[in-house]
Amino acid sequence: MKQQLGRVLSVFSGAGGLDLGLEKAGLKTVGCLEIDPVARETLQYNRLGWQLLEPSDVNVAAEELQPSDLGLRRRELDLIAGGPPCQPFSKAAQWQSAARQGMRDPRAQAIHGLLGLVEAFLPKAILLENVAGFLKGPTSAREVIEDRLKEVNASCGTSYRLETAVLDAADFGVAQHRLRAIAVATRDGRPFAFPVSTHPDKRISAWDALADMPHVDWSPRPGTWTELLPSIPEGSNYLYLTGRGGGAELFGWRSRYWSFLLKLARDRPSWTLPASPGPNTGPFHWDNRPLTVRERLRLQGFPDEWQLLGSQGQQVKMSGNATPPPLAEAIGRELIKQLKLGDMRERESILRCTPVLRTVRRTDCPPAFDPVPVPASFLHLAGPKPAHPGTGRGPAPRAAEAEVQDAQLRSNRVISVNPLK
Repeated sequence: MKQQLGRVLSVFSGAGGLDLGLEKAGLKTVGCLEIDPVARETLQYNRLGWQLLEPSDVNVAAEELQPSDLGLRRRELDLIAGGPPCQPFSKAAQWQSAARQGMRDPRAQAIHGLLGLVEAFLPKAILLENVAGFLKGPTSAREVIEDRLKEVNASCGTSYRLETAVLDAADFGVAQHRLRAIAVATRDGRPFAFPVSTHPDKRISAWDALADMPHVDWSPRPGTWTELLPSIPEGSNYLYLTGRGGGAELFGWRSRYWSFLLKLARDRPSWTLPASPGPNTGPFHWDNRPLTVRERLRLQGFPDEWQLLGSQGQQVKMSGNATPPPLAEAIGRELIKQLKLGDMRERESILRCTPVLRTVRRTDCPPAFDPVPVPASFLHLAGPKPAHPGTGRGPAPRAAEAEVQDAQLRSNRVISVNPLK
């Protein structure tokens, strides 16, 4: 175990990916706020030393939790770190009828609780991690966070100012492309320099992460789309089976969501792992099957000793929502360096060391398998298909446009019937 140079209050701890990475950098988690009971059990199973705090609801904790509850005084805590619920800001939500609601989503209100804890503790720094849309766009949380930090600064004499960046976990030794919005605010207002890529040239591949995993026997249920996986090349998706792909034309170009029948390429990083994949949602293993939970954790950069509890579905959700620990370790090292945490000799000793969480490169990656012909049971679907009509012309935008047109027609009828009103 490394010497621990700073103290962290973890909020929305989940499966512990952010906390684990910060721990490996040299920071100590002194308390975890996590409301999900299975995630709490997972944290306790893996780290008995991480205190699970009550009340576990961050909004209630913001009203009740005090620094003295952790043996601290105000301003003694080094870091509040957390990844608020990402669903309100996720691109995946655009496929749902409600779409992205951002700060209008009830799940986003927990951000106010986190900012209440900032005011209660006044830590040296704040670290937030989330999907790329968390801090950018009309539904982002950025304006709310910045306004609240201004209030804290005015009332407490601090100088918190948000510094943001979007980092790809694959740039930090994770075998997965995963774009994450990272926000850091320091109490004294000093700028924060985000870590630079540790793998700028050759990234860790899915083969590097998964090659030594045990063989898994799996067969798709007859009549389901996953029977088509052997007919799709590695690194491709259903688009191969369209008029612009190389296989039989079973689907229209861009008529499905991107991860539909998406397969890993063994010589490249994985695509982003979803938290709630449907039966046809990839990325699938190059062996034409769903990934196991242990494989998902490998692609997230967790060490093998880290165990998830709960049902299969709960484990898939926790693994998909987790922060890749190697990314968190890289950010933690920069926080230690720039905030000058701990004793100078201990700090410099840790920063001279190679990051702890690493996937070893392999040199034995075999060539990809060629796709096989489409099963005969699907050939009746082959034939010309219409392509997606273009940006802004999909089903949801067309439905919204039709609703506006209907409203205009109804309004025109009212005006014509009641010309004096």
